[in-house]
Amino acid sequence: MVKIILTLSIKLHEMKRTLIIGASANPSRYAYIATQRLISYGHPVFLVGRKNGIVLGQEIQTEKIYYSDIHTVTLYINPTHQPDYYDYIVSLNPKRVIFNPGTENPDFENILSAINIIPIRACTLVLLSVGQY
Repeated sequence: MVKIILTLSIKLHEMKRTLIIGASANPSRYAYIATQRLISYGHPVFLVGRKNGIVLGQEIQTEKIYYSDIHTVTLYINPTHQPDYYDYIVSLNPKRVIFNPGTENPDFENILSAINIIPIRACTLVLLSVGQY
């Protein structure tokens, strides 16, 4: 009976295609840790960063590549660099954008809200650990 319950809970848990902007191959960076955790929870991840690299077999892209069906964009870049990504993020039409600590940006949050993309000020790692991702 326990196997049935576990199987059902896994099927009910929605895997969210996630784009990490500010991805890093440096294991001490939160973006790296988030990549690890998202993968361990079964979420497909796509990585965009300033430098090429590989994280758990996932390649970090330095170009803004269009990915279809992105559910969540999680930001690990300073608000001063975010305007370069506004159009890119909007073109992906995610359901939500997570502004991790230090990335809060009221201007971009207002833009997203106006087009029905949910801005969330939260920590991706905390959301995962408490089951609210």
